[in-house]
Amino acid sequence: MAQTTLDDEDLFSEAASEMREDVESSLTQTREALPDPEAFFDIDAENTLALLNRLSSRLETGAAADNLRDAKKTLVIGEKADAFDDADDLADEIERLEELLGDVETAQQQADNLSSTVPQLKTALEE
Repeated sequence: MAQTTLDDEDLFSEAASEMREDVESSLTQTREALPDPEAFFDIDAENTLALLNRLSSRLETGAAADNLRDAKKTLVIGEKADAFDDADDLADEIERLEELLGDVETAQQQADNLSSTVPQLKTALEE
């Protein structure tokens, strides 16, 4: 029977490898949770307000943002522990996804703003 090593360096290397896998997994889950780009252009709605509401709901980033936060937390811990030989690729991907999520959230806010503005505008024009 092979004996499992409990050497500190081996354990640290194993933990660092697992942390990197956790970050990569969270980044994959983030990408998978992003809104479907085709969904932006294929919205069936009876009126402008319904269209804006559906667009806003399709731009939800909750799960993607949560997964990205998990990736970033694990990366920060790993970097502070000096667990990664090279994590620049992970940091770059996190930064890219943060920017993308920011763009999606901005688009959602704009759709939400229009959802409240369009009825007010309609009422004002009718008066």
